Amino acid sequence: MNDACYGCATCASADKPLESFIASLPMETSHHRVESQETHCGFGLQGVCCKLCANGPCRITPDAPRGICGATADVMAARNFLRAVASGSGCYIHVVENTALNLLHTAREKGAIKGVGALDRLCKLFGVTGTDIHDRALKVAGAVLQDIYRPVYEKMELVEKMAYPPRFKRWTELGILPGGAVAEVYKGVVKCSTNLNSDPVDMLINCLRLGISTGIYGLTLTNLLNDVLLGEPEIRPAPVGLRVIDPDYINIMITGHQHTMFVRLQERLAEPAAAAKAQAAGARGFKLVGCTCVGQDLQLRGAHYTDIFPGHAGNNYTSEAILATGAIDAVISEFNCTLPGIEPICDELKIKQICIDDVAKKANAEYIPFTFASRDRDSDVIIDKVIASYQERRGRGLSGGKVELRLQPDHGYENTLTGVSEISFKKFLGGSWKPLVDLIVSGDIKGVAGVVGCSSLVSGGHDVLTVGLVRELIARDIIILTAGCSSGGIENVGLMVPEAAELAGPKLRAVCKKLGIPPVLNFGPCLAIGRLEIVATELAETIGIDIPQLPLVLSAAQWLEEQALADGCFGLALGLPLHLGLPPHITGSPAAVKVLTEDMKSLTGGQVIINADAKASADILEKIILEKRAALKI
Repeated sequence: MNDACYGCATCASADKPLESFIASLPMETSHHRVESQETHCGFGLQGVCCKLCANGPCRITPDAPRGICGATADVMAARNFLRAVASGSGCYIHVVENTALNLLHTAREKGAIKGVGALDRLCKLFGVTGTDIHDRALKVAGAVLQDIYRPVYEKMELVEKMAYPPRFKRWTELGILPGGAVAEVYKGVVKCSTNLNSDPVDMLINCLRLGISTGIYGLTLTNLLNDVLLGEPEIRPAPVGLRVIDPDYINIMITGHQHTMFVRLQERLAEPAAAAKAQAAGARGFKLVGCTCVGQDLQLRGAHYTDIFPGHAGNNYTSEAILATGAIDAVISEFNCTLPGIEPICDELKIKQICIDDVAKKANAEYIPFTFASRDRDSDVIIDKVIASYQERRGRGLSGGKVELRLQPDHGYENTLTGVSEISFKKFLGGSWKPLVDLIVSGDIKGVAGVVGCSSLVSGGHDVLTVGLVRELIARDIIILTAGCSSGGIENVGLMVPEAAELAGPKLRAVCKKLGIPPVLNFGPCLAIGRLEIVATELAETIGIDIPQLPLVLSAAQWLEEQALADGCFGLALGLPLHLGLPPHITGSPAAVKVLTEDMKSLTGGQVIINADAKASADILEKIILEKRAALKI
């Protein structure tokens, strides 16, 4: 490497120290490539191109309003959208499937069940009894797997047990109760194949079915099963940002969404034998550096393993900077948010890449499949390979070796509030939601905004719209609940430390100071959108209303992936207003735009709102909250 920056022109970031660091790097990152990809295909942006058959690719223009087969703009855009939602749903169902299988295997082997309270709550919801804790865990895992494997013509049984009754009633009336989650994914893919469905409204309504199965299983149940296996979140202050990287340790950056696949490895790394191996190689021990959503989940439960988890370094588009510090010795990945762009950086800095789930296989990564039965042996193999990487990269001696270190010890914050969940937050409030409801009724908290989902490099740059919107909303006395990669951007700019109360409006500021909390509460990974659904359900239940009546709005300001579209369909099925900074690729279809932005209000109560300006978006969301308050006469 040389000391000159790669080209210095990078996209903007809400995190200015990070932006400066990336601009100084002698290697290319995604932040550098934004400029070269600024010209987007107009047909693709509108969703009016189709390459499903050999007659195409076809695209819609004023002079060619139909594809060769006769498909209109409405058909093309709705079909492309359904295909994306089905793909996103499939990703989440893959995650809950693996999580349930890991709980099933753990129960069969009489392994550790760390979240007994979480298991008890699921048993009560499912109506499960058993002879002991492992028998009950086995039955809970089996119930989830049985449901997701049902054929499409059999309705999943746990939906009714998990859903808020008024919502379940409305979904029944609309005919959008899903069959087996896996079958719903393949049915969605089949429906949007060439020369099949040409009814755009039918395809868009089908997205709601996928949204429900995604939300209840891929999001909510994944969280709750994780709680059973890994232990429940506990509220605590924790460090975030590049400062968490300590060069005196062998550092492993983890990426993905499937925390249960790391359980045995993180336990193994904490054992004296692993520490001894690290010390023999010249390091003080091992650290698992949090990155992307699985890092957020580690942070959420970090109270349980402070010895090996130093903190969450950053989100998906911070991952390249984390590697560029030179102090990461290996990357272990198992799902998405693992950028292809990390490969050349890993190669240049001799960082070992290991993949434990082939859905996330990188070209330059060694594939070591996660197998429950051989998890001990595989963990030891991984540890030895990581030590070998450390020795090649940095040699013997603390902080020594052959790789130049570009540490950023001042980046981030020491006292970010983490460990917030639907259980820990309610416990913090005294065991019920009444204190929060009282604050909302009195107007001390005007409303609640769930700011969720991905981080992207559009809508102003890295986390720019997300952070700007959060600043605008808290200044209007609207409390923020976050989940997803967006959380990583928000916490790294200091909006999740108690001192951030000073940035809130006068009423919310007073509430935060009294409680000792920031105006932005981090519920963890994007999977924790399911936790926010539980909060919304229990708030509505406490007040005695349906979810769409709550003074609660959603924003996925910088949504990125197909999974985010499936998440969004769950939000719409719940009846919530959903703000997006940029539209999904449907704007070439008047029918799709009308269904999502207007007709959805009468179907579920939800609606899609598109606005790329932070202040204007906050104006819209505040107006909706005020309207809902007025309807409730508060």
